[in-house]
Amino acid sequence: MLNFITWDVSPDIFSLGPVTVRWYGLLFALAFVLTQPIEKYIYRKDGRKDEDVDILTMYMIIGTVIGARLGHCLFYDPVYYLSNPLKIFMIWEGGLASHGGTIGILLALYLFCRKHHFDYLWVLDRIVIVVAVGGACIRLGNLMNSEIIGKPTDLPWAFKFVRNAEIFNGVPAYLDPRHPSQLYESLFCVVLFILLYTLWKRGAGMVKGLLFGLFVTLLFTFRFLVEFTKENQEKFEDALPLNMGQWLSIPLVLIGIAVLFYAYKNRRQPSLPLVTGYK
Repeated sequence: MLNFITWDVSPDIFSLGPVTVRWYGLLFALAFVLTQPIEKYIYRKDGRKDEDVDILTMYMIIGTVIGARLGHCLFYDPVYYLSNPLKIFMIWEGGLASHGGTIGILLALYLFCRKHHFDYLWVLDRIVIVVAVGGACIRLGNLMNSEIIGKPTDLPWAFKFVRNAEIFNGVPAYLDPRHPSQLYESLFCVVLFILLYTLWKRGAGMVKGLLFGLFVTLLFTFRFLVEFTKENQEKFEDALPLNMGQWLSIPLVLIGIAVLFYAYKNRRQPSLPLVTGYK
């Protein structure tokens, strides 16, 4: 007899008239609620003001939502969304991609740095610490939705997602115990946060690009590997040697390695927040 965890959690917390509060939305918002005080603490320790983080957070929220939505639409189902462009705006129907969110964050922070004269890598080195916390929250949201599930397994910590009726290889998903791949990614993000925060406390933030390069390399290497435990999200991926998540992870791993090489070459140059001097 197989041992497994029966996962029968409703994605809804409660409904009040036409309004339904869902776990995913709550955890998505919680990601920003939890990370802002951490980021403010980091900025204060590095001689910056809370107001910088308040402005930065707004850029982050906009970049994350727009990037994650466009990433899902363009990476996973471009024909449908380009044929029905208004559907792109219907974010409540579901569909966010973490790789798109990453690109959105990078572009939003670039705009923030240009407008407020911050050094781009200095900002990235500090933001990735809290992005790891946000990633943990969002993957927990996926778990509460019983989505982005893993492949069948007989491991004792397998989850049986009884609310997932998707069909894989002709078999409904809820019939088999499966890898809780969302939980794997969430726990890895927690470990990544602890690692990056510890390194920052020990002065790694003074080496420009070190924390960002490490974050990108480790996160997307793990993402590449964990995809082997996950079911493909779209049918077209079944015909590919690697799924879309893996293809999108490869260039990000290479970028992370390149930034680490840059950090090593310039490790003796002090990392300062502002391009044109302190405010």
